[in-house]
Amino acid sequence: MRTRQAGITFIGWVILLVPVAIIAYAVIRLTPVYLNYMKVAKAITQTASDNVGDAQINVVAIRKELQRRYDIEGITFPSVDVITVQRDGDTWTLEANYEDEVPMFAGISLLVKFDKRAVVE
Repeated sequence: MRTRQAGITFIGWVILLVPVAIIAYAVIRLTPVYLNYMKVAKAITQTASDNVGDAQINVVAIRKELQRRYDIEGITFPSVDVITVQRDGDTWTLEANYEDEVPMFAGISLLVKFDKRAVVE
């Protein structure tokens, strides 16, 4: 009587684990980029909420407040100058629209685009 082998071969394991390892490596490389984005988004949102109803608000005051939050959070990228501060009628809009590139291996990189917008009313 012949018995059949059950299970997966070594080549099967390699074929299964290589894509999983590449995805895990990408997640590990992207985690600091997304954590930095969360800090930037928090700084923009808090700056917008702190200046709600302030009649003396201007671009310089908003940028100083944002720079203070950047210093507290330890944010180095993107710089405060990249954050767009515009007046839209009675409201002010803070917008962070930037890209970050994460090198993977052998000339392959991941490009991540971020866009965060907060309104000061």
